[in-house]
Amino acid sequence: MTLDGMETIIKQAVPKGSKVNYIRYADDFVVTGVSKELLEQKVIPAIVDFLKTRGLELSQEKTSITRIEDGFDFLGQNVRKYKGKLLITPARKNVRSFLDKIRKIIKDSPNAKPEDMIRQLNPKIRGWANYHRHIVATETFRHVDMHIFKGIWSWAKKRHPNKGADWIRRKYFSKGTHKWSFSAIVQAKGKTRTYELVRAARIPIRWYAKIKGKAHPYDPAYESYFRERDRIKYQERTNQSCLPIP
Repeated sequence: MTLDGMETIIKQAVPKGSKVNYIRYADDFVVTGVSKELLEQKVIPAIVDFLKTRGLELSQEKTSITRIEDGFDFLGQNVRKYKGKLLITPARKNVRSFLDKIRKIIKDSPNAKPEDMIRQLNPKIRGWANYHRHIVATETFRHVDMHIFKGIWSWAKKRHPNKGADWIRRKYFSKGTHKWSFSAIVQAKGKTRTYELVRAARIPIRWYAKIKGKAHPYDPAYESYFRERDRIKYQERTNQSCLPIP
């Protein structure tokens, strides 16, 4: 709430008609402009004054001016233009941070049962992948899956230092619905259940369809438009839940 009103101040600080846009989520924000000079001479001073009256100041570490062709990170994603085409991908720092958390779980669970390990990792993997599933993330998902597999394989080898690779594969990576999938079969209360590690690359990429600027959910003229959007969303959720990932 402290930052409410910043967009108005920025618009008032720049010449009328200037192409300046303000994007904010909580206390993170990005301002885009047509030139470096406009941002340095008009936008930043306006932001500094706005924050100063509220007892705040810009973080020198996190604040920078960059060309869109060089890209920038925002909310864990990298925004950059490649040959005139805007692409948004998972930020490298975000990927490293996520993998560090996964590796820590694996390292801190040397004696865990496979099914318990899967219960810990699946929500982390699924949550992270779902956050990035609306951007260009297919190659990053494969990259993450590869590193997670290496971590699990190392974990299994340390548990059985005297066993060969084929024995380890048959014990830990042959019971799932996919080849080389880390999995476990558990018998409990007369029932058999298969636990399988989620693969980020198996979570489908869904491009987000931007809502029409003039569309309003309480305008009868757009009733069918929003009904169709809800239908597509429901269909996507249904299809996702049908994936063989427990």
